[in-house]
Amino acid sequence: MTSLFLPDAKLAPYWWDQMPRPVLPDTALPAQADVVVVGSGYTGLHAALQTARAGRQTLVLDAEDAGWGCSTRNGGQVSTSVKPGFAELARRHGEARAREIVREGRRSLAWLGEFIASEGIDCDYGVVGRFHAAHNASQFEQLARNAAQQPKGLEVRLHVVPRAEQHQELGTDAYWGGVVYEQHASVDPARYHQGLLQLVQQAGVTLAARCPATRVEADGAGFKVHTPRGVVQARDVVIATNGYTGTLTPWLRRRVIPIGSYIIATEALPPEQMRRLMPRNRIVSDTRKVVFYYRASPDQTRILFGGRVSTHETDPRASGPLLHADLVALFPELRDVRIGHSWCGFVAYTFDELMHIGRHQGMHYAMGYCGSGVGMGSYLGMRLGQQVLGLAEGRTAFDDLAFQTRPLYSGKPWFLAPSIRYYRWRDRQSR
Repeated sequence: MTSLFLPDAKLAPYWWDQMPRPVLPDTALPAQADVVVVGSGYTGLHAALQTARAGRQTLVLDAEDAGWGCSTRNGGQVSTSVKPGFAELARRHGEARAREIVREGRRSLAWLGEFIASEGIDCDYGVVGRFHAAHNASQFEQLARNAAQQPKGLEVRLHVVPRAEQHQELGTDAYWGGVVYEQHASVDPARYHQGLLQLVQQAGVTLAARCPATRVEADGAGFKVHTPRGVVQARDVVIATNGYTGTLTPWLRRRVIPIGSYIIATEALPPEQMRRLMPRNRIVSDTRKVVFYYRASPDQTRILFGGRVSTHETDPRASGPLLHADLVALFPELRDVRIGHSWCGFVAYTFDELMHIGRHQGMHYAMGYCGSGVGMGSYLGMRLGQQVLGLAEGRTAFDDLAFQTRPLYSGKPWFLAPSIRYYRWRDRQSR
């Protein structure tokens, strides 16, 4: 590795230092189960928790170790999740449906905090607020207009930070001010996942790690789920694979776009430097189309800096220096700071930038969180479990939305490289 990396740098998530992936035994599979969940991330475990606590015999399968995917590889930022603005949602779906979609995002944020508190999960959850930074003057003006013109009945707590006051939020001159969304939160994603995993185990769920579902076939009123360890007869099947959706479910694979999300963690920085660079311990994002997102580590000793730096998927040895260069462009004083961790994971985008939940060929699914999976993956996983149980409270504003794909798209995003190059060019032109 280059000199930008510490000698003992790890090509694995920073979060795994304190919470390595659990080594679960190679469990013998039951011959049948009421519910088989494919995927052991936030979505799958929350769905399983609902069904198991309702008395349904539940089996969770994963091709890797539990939580190996983006549930423990993300940046630990929690927001209100819905990316399209209200006006765009209203244009597409009508004002009433748009309001409910926006409110669903707000519910996901509030619900996650309540869930973590009520279940006693120790995961450094905190309502720290998000500083959403404007990367040019026109973007700041747009953020300020939006803040002053929030749709009636959908207002959130926020405040505008002009460029002259920016150092109160962030120790850089690279931005033109921004907006603080006061109720957004941070979490240690691996510790949160581990707490959720323990709840699922206590509820009696059978967890089979390193045991992929290789085929699902309809069988009367239920399904046969094929794995390397045998076939399981299931009444219900839940697909919770998000950015790792593959050939098991080709219809879903054509509807989600796996995008590599790359993160580095710096080496430990002096306390006074951390206080200068991130004085309020916010989570941070910006208005670029190829967005940067970053935060302090929970102990406020390092900066965890993420982005979508690659026009083709690569490994963390290559992405780490690219992210380091972007970090230094924002914070020039970090030029000589080295990388302690570099890693990546796959998030799932959708063609309409909305998350989706529903059924296809009798199988339940929720996915496509567009980079907001900590909150919405958890929340929709919970709702998905309720839907499996047939509960009225499982209904969401995303039910029955058309899940779009595109001609010639089979799950491999051939259009991603030119799109990233174009948006990076546009971001540079608009400085």
